[in-house]
Amino acid sequence: MSAPRTAAVIIASTRAAAGVYQDECGPLIHTWLLENGFAPQEILVVPDGDAVGQTIGDVLKGSPSVVITSGGTGLSPDDVTPEQTAPYLQRHLPGVMEALRRLGTEKVPTAALSRGHAGTAGSTFVINLPGSPGGVRDGLAVLRPLLGHICSQLEGKNEH
Repeated sequence: MSAPRTAAVIIASTRAAAGVYQDECGPLIHTWLLENGFAPQEILVVPDGDAVGQTIGDVLKGSPSVVITSGGTGLSPDDVTPEQTAPYLQRHLPGVMEALRRLGTEKVPTAALSRGHAGTAGSTFVINLPGSPGGVRDGLAVLRPLLGHICSQLEGKNEH
């Protein structure tokens, strides 16, 4: 049996990083990854801004199969997770984010404002999920039928 695929979880929240409130999204993502056969690393909670990009770069050095961020995808001045993610992506997967926004807007119209990215950084799949538990659940629902296939393709396995 092969080792499980590794995954990094990065929470972008200045207030959670400062201990103002307990992050709820990281544990949701961590549990989902475990339930879906991944080996998630420790949840990293960082302030919005440059720390997000630095942390993405740091975790990519370990070549995880997946990096999931949560938070910083809206329109507030410090919501810069997409801008911090973009330099690492070689190939964008806009259809994944279109599906997430479509599912989200069925429940909450403001889900259309999410600016997150999905794409590949080398052989790693990277996605920016919203910073709300509902947005994370929607994102994970979109990923459920896709993530195994994405990882297999990035590993060079063509399962057509």
